[in-house]
Amino acid sequence: MVKQDEKRIAKEIYEHIGGTQNVNSLINCMTRVRIDIKEFSQVNDQKVKQVNGVLGTVEEDTYQVILGPGLAAKVANEMGILADIAVEEEGSPSEDQALFSKDINNLDQLTAENKAAQKGKHNPQSPFKKVLRSIASIFIPLIPAFVGAGIIGGIASIFTNLLTAGVIAGENWEYMVAIAGLIQGALFGFLNIYVGINAAKVFKATEGLGGIIGGIIYLTSISEELPLPNIFTGEPLTANQGGIIGVIFAVWILSLVEKQLRKFIPNSIDIIVTPTITLLTVGLITIFLIMPLAGFISANLVGFISWILSVGGAFAGFVLGSLFLPMVMFGLHQILTPVHVTMIEQTGSTQLLPILAMAGAGQVGAALALWVKARKNKQLVTMIKGALPVGILGIGEPLIYAVTLPLGKPFITACIGGGIGGAVIGLFGGVGASAIGPSGVALIPLIVDNLWWAYILGLLAAYTGGFVATYLFGVPKEAMESSSVSL
Repeated sequence: MVKQDEKRIAKEIYEHIGGTQNVNSLINCMTRVRIDIKEFSQVNDQKVKQVNGVLGTVEEDTYQVILGPGLAAKVANEMGILADIAVEEEGSPSEDQALFSKDINNLDQLTAENKAAQKGKHNPQSPFKKVLRSIASIFIPLIPAFVGAGIIGGIASIFTNLLTAGVIAGENWEYMVAIAGLIQGALFGFLNIYVGINAAKVFKATEGLGGIIGGIIYLTSISEELPLPNIFTGEPLTANQGGIIGVIFAVWILSLVEKQLRKFIPNSIDIIVTPTITLLTVGLITIFLIMPLAGFISANLVGFISWILSVGGAFAGFVLGSLFLPMVMFGLHQILTPVHVTMIEQTGSTQLLPILAMAGAGQVGAALALWVKARKNKQLVTMIKGALPVGILGIGEPLIYAVTLPLGKPFITACIGGGIGGAVIGLFGGVGASAIGPSGVALIPLIVDNLWWAYILGLLAAYTGGFVATYLFGVPKEAMESSSVSL
């Protein structure tokens, strides 16, 4: 396999965006490099798209160069070295960058206003988008852990089934299952703490305090003989009540309390007084208010989704599978991450993820139809060749932004394909994933209860549905012309 030259890609990107001096900051995402551009007039978007290794670009609040998983982080690192800029994680600017941003705040504001005026758009940094960005920033660093621990847990489940069936036997196999469970439990058993630390980082609070708030929800020192009451129902609180949703909300409150205290606590006693008062105040709020309320919300949310999937069946699967691509396009899919995690915590798997994964499979089918029917369009075929492999593995953004969305009709027919795959998954019912992160073919090892075959049937249905719908109705005439279509 040919190794990508990260330095070459980084240099060529800079050549077409006005050089290193035209960049305020670099943000590393899982599949793309987000670039805060000073003067957007210096960016040659078509030239950037033609750089070998670039799968596409997106222009929102930042200029985003889609490179795919793995390569994006390497190129971001090289770009940071060339520009002597610290590369940030998505949505989490460093303290030094925050201080620097204050110094150039007026210039940045004018640049943003001019850019918005030229494009005739509203400022994309709405409060809702900031919430979505915050949620994504909390969970993106954990996705490799979800994937690794989830696959190890899936392997442990396979060995457990083989042991139960008597296919394999012996202490060595039992030890392997126990160790695999230990590794998986190291993530899911303490997930609230990890989320609390990441949430504190995103909300600009002390990370250690965020971890403690996440740990409080486990109620580790509370015994059955002396339970803590739910002040709304009178019933005893249970460990992990409220889960991830409660942790995120509690740490957000922690960040507000800590910031307010630092405004008037003298520096000489800040290290002693601020964390003590913050933990005591937010700890009590977490135990007696957030845990009961978040527990009620999360339990009913998971119950409602499970009910929709069980009652709606194929129809619910079609609706969810067909609507997920537009959610990805607008960035709304990020809000589903806490829902997936909560479902995994409460039921052991998320039945929502396999259905939503069909949206990417519908895109794969649509791309294959375009490849067949518009093969004379060399530029389009080149785009498809670059984006299709990662699309099969579940990274759908390159296909969305480089192929289906610019052409219009294929995006709609891809949604139909995703709906057909979702309908198949919904028809079988009970198809769940033990972790989040992967999609497409990469999700197969994470499917629980030996229902991987049903998930594969859903993938094949989505591929077929996207292909047929696009081949018959979704290929624009201009795309079939030998001259390249503007993408």
